[in-house]
Amino acid sequence: MTDRINPENILSGTGCSTADKCRGQVYSGIGGQAVLEGMMMRNGAKYSVGVRKSDGSIEVMEDTYVSMTDKYPICKAPFIRGIFSFVDSMVLGTKCLNYSASFIEDDPEDQDKEPGKFEKWLEDTFGEKLESVISGIVMIFSFALAMVLFVLLPAWVASFLKPFLPHESLLGFIEGIIRVTLFVIYIKIVSRTPDIARTFQYHGAEHKCINCVEHGLPLTVRNVAASSKEHKRCGTSFIVYVMLISILLFMVIRFDDIWLKLASRLVLIPVIAGISYEVLRIVGMYDNALTRILFIPGMWMQGLTTKEPDDSEIEVAIAAVEKVFDWRKFEKDTFGIDFQDNDGAGEQ
Repeated sequence: MTDRINPENILSGTGCSTADKCRGQVYSGIGGQAVLEGMMMRNGAKYSVGVRKSDGSIEVMEDTYVSMTDKYPICKAPFIRGIFSFVDSMVLGTKCLNYSASFIEDDPEDQDKEPGKFEKWLEDTFGEKLESVISGIVMIFSFALAMVLFVLLPAWVASFLKPFLPHESLLGFIEGIIRVTLFVIYIKIVSRTPDIARTFQYHGAEHKCINCVEHGLPLTVRNVAASSKEHKRCGTSFIVYVMLISILLFMVIRFDDIWLKLASRLVLIPVIAGISYEVLRIVGMYDNALTRILFIPGMWMQGLTTKEPDDSEIEVAIAAVEKVFDWRKFEKDTFGIDFQDNDGAGEQ
């Protein structure tokens, strides 16, 4: 006999018919990332990329990616795994972005143009590896730019305020405030571009899909739309934890020399990232009063990086999830709820 629930009860937190098992959020292990006109969803070594093509159809690819934490057991050690997980997410995320970008139609005028000398040299030198080389260069440049803008610049600007502060420990706090302010301004600026705004909508659809499944709801457009667009395991929350932990750390670790101060910011990035990942992991895996409190800063920041998706974007998210994750089995094993095939994503 199929055990039924009332989706509105779960969404409102008023209970359900399965001994209240679906009141809280249960960790599923799936995650994702918004890409151009779609998203990547990952479940263990399997990942998929769903893209809405220009003709309105949905293209979904499936592949595997073995992370460094799976290849090398030492990389799974606490406070170390966060660093390697970050690198893995950068590598896989760039690969998926390139895949989604391949569906964007080029301008006809650009197609008629002959490649320049530099483009010909790149093609002759790297051949089929050209795309990977360019992706690597872009990833390194983006990371370096982020370090300058959000790590070194705040420390340099804050150093000018030192003579006016009653306590030197306040310098680390002000540096952190500058860092957070720069990040918020950056997000506000980039979100004004149509492509980024649309990507933020897909970001919201990704979170809604995972929240829908992890709260014991069948994966339908209606249920996904009603779910929260904020999620505990989001990379935005990771960035927030990095900034908050850096404030606490740099209020204690102080250097008078500006060059030593800037060097310490770079050297301690792996330490801060490792601690931040452990906090994110705890918040994402457990649902209790403490983790809900720890989630608040990330939830606020996700208000900037996620937008409400439309039904067409939710459909892409569902297609990507179903390619790599058996949500019906998860619901049955976790909540004791047996959804039939006709309860699935096609239901509006």
